Amino acid sequence: GSCNKGPISVLSCRSGKLTPSQVAKNIIAVLEDCDKSTPPLRAIVQWDREQIMLMAEASTTRYRNKCTLSYLDGIPVCLKEDFKVVPYHHRVGTVYLGTEPETEDATVAKKLREAGAIIIGVSNMQELGSGTTGCNPNRYHKTPRNPYKPDHFTGGSSSGPAAAVAAGLCPVAIGTDGGGSVRIPASFCGVVGLKGTFGRISPHGCLPLSYSTVSVGPICTSVADAAIVYSILAEPDPLYPYGLKQPKATLSNMCAPDLKGLKLGVDWTFFKACDAEVLSICEKAVEHLQSLGASVVELSLPEMEEVRVAHIICILGEMRDFLQPDFNKHFHEMNLDTRASLALASQFTALDYITANRQRTRTMRFLREIFSTVDCILTPAVPCTAPRIYESDLSTGSSDLYFTVRSMRFMQLGNLTGIPGLVVPVGYSTAGLPIGFQVMAKWWDEAVLLRIGPKLEEFRYQTKKPSIYYDILA
Repeated sequence: GSCNKGPISVLSCRSGKLTPSQVAKNIIAVLEDCDKSTPPLRAIVQWDREQIMLMAEASTTRYRNKCTLSYLDGIPVCLKEDFKVVPYHHRVGTVYLGTEPETEDATVAKKLREAGAIIIGVSNMQELGSGTTGCNPNRYHKTPRNPYKPDHFTGGSSSGPAAAVAAGLCPVAIGTDGGGSVRIPASFCGVVGLKGTFGRISPHGCLPLSYSTVSVGPICTSVADAAIVYSILAEPDPLYPYGLKQPKATLSNMCAPDLKGLKLGVDWTFFKACDAEVLSICEKAVEHLQSLGASVVELSLPEMEEVRVAHIICILGEMRDFLQPDFNKHFHEMNLDTRASLALASQFTALDYITANRQRTRTMRFLREIFSTVDCILTPAVPCTAPRIYESDLSTGSSDLYFTVRSMRFMQLGNLTGIPGLVVPVGYSTAGLPIGFQVMAKWWDEAVLLRIGPKLEEFRYQTKKPSIYYDILA
């Protein structure tokens, strides 16, 4: 694939026009440049020239000897800062964690190295993954900018991964998603985000903020790239008990010419709870999928309000439990909005947590019935586009609970029940901000998402170039 035809992808990096070493040199030049720009992009917060060149040179040699390790050999990737990546600091968006460089890789970092990928660094994130804007005013991080409109947020908490991919720094980034943290920034930055089934991709070596809601997944420029990364990372990890019994990851029917025989479930009342601009593009996307032979089945997702409350209690309750020592010891080093979230969580009782988990079981039962009649559930990704950044957000942070709750509306079902979800950009608002569409499927059925995803990309008749964009293949 040639590189001037739209965003950088895994295939364009593998076209053989440039060696991995040349690409790596370009990336290093960009990394030096992108934080000197006004405003600084702040997508990658830790990187090391020597590390990047070592991996790139090893890959260049493998290409020369025609013994590449995988489709990701020589491909630039970054990982969200909540993953341990040697030799970087495991700060997780804070100023107090990760005082020493890491000596052991998270499972996904290890697998990416084994696949020959070039890890260009670790990327920015909202402090402790505790929000959906991507705002992080502390001294190590600063707030990353949306490549489409630098005075708007990237979304969070995987803010850096989405900004890095959208701005062309790398075609692949790895994030974590406990309440939409991969899918919200992917939607706001106009890129593809996949939240795997709970346990599908191992989070071992990632700070376990909420053990029952978080899934790992790639953020990429295309669904095809997400499928490649997924197929390399998705497998049982002996170090992570929850994913051991998973069925084999497949990419069946990904290249089918149409969607004949697929039943797409839509709860229209739920679907329509979004901004008019988002709704009009997302409705057209549903019609497009129908035109390819899929049938749309109207359904009712029961107790969605209860789902939202149960999810908040589970994720915040588990974070508060895990961060109890931090809250006592490092309270004054935390951002204001992180303190507020954790303080709110301290009000939940054991009874709340037990009731929330009963709701989880109920909702999983409802979903099992629903997925016996449909192959997937369609929703918009986020009800709105990326919000504006105000001057005060950069110095004191941003806390807008109404926005947080609203931004997660279509996300929480997947986090509470563990089903997979894929977000694909389908258009732009009149202001030029990306709008995303979400497809969710039953547990372990990522294959159907990766079959529908490319059809949504065909529906997007244009891909606008972000205003911050680096061509690392030039």
